[in-house]
Amino acid sequence: MSLTSRAVAVALAAVLSVAGLSACSSGPDAVTDVSVASSASVLAQPGITLIDVRTPTEYASGHLADAVNIDVNSDTFDSQVGQLPKDGAYFVYCHSGNRSAAATARMAKLGFTTIYNLTGGVADWQANGGALVTS
Repeated sequence: MSLTSRAVAVALAAVLSVAGLSACSSGPDAVTDVSVASSASVLAQPGITLIDVRTPTEYASGHLADAVNIDVNSDTFDSQVGQLPKDGAYFVYCHSGNRSAAATARMAKLGFTTIYNLTGGVADWQANGGALVTS
């Protein structure tokens, strides 16, 4: 193999390695926006964790079944989500989608790799017939 061919092979190997790493990395690519209409397949995933990022008062007034409440505006948000496995799958929502978008961006920066953001939040969820629970 000539020096030029070897240099090309090494460069190609480096590019492929970086491409492979970015496929499983965190960051903006870790977040997938989902609508209420497409949420059923996401929620059917085994082991998915639902995170309601609204205030505790909003959560108490009604939330998706099995959701945990971690208020994105709380000073402890980063430390609370930081205790969760970064390689888990998370379905994150708020009232309208704004706070969940902020929360999922923060989670991606913290190294989470599989995050789903419910666009339209519980407002769209309820408007499309979705149920909320209070217990």
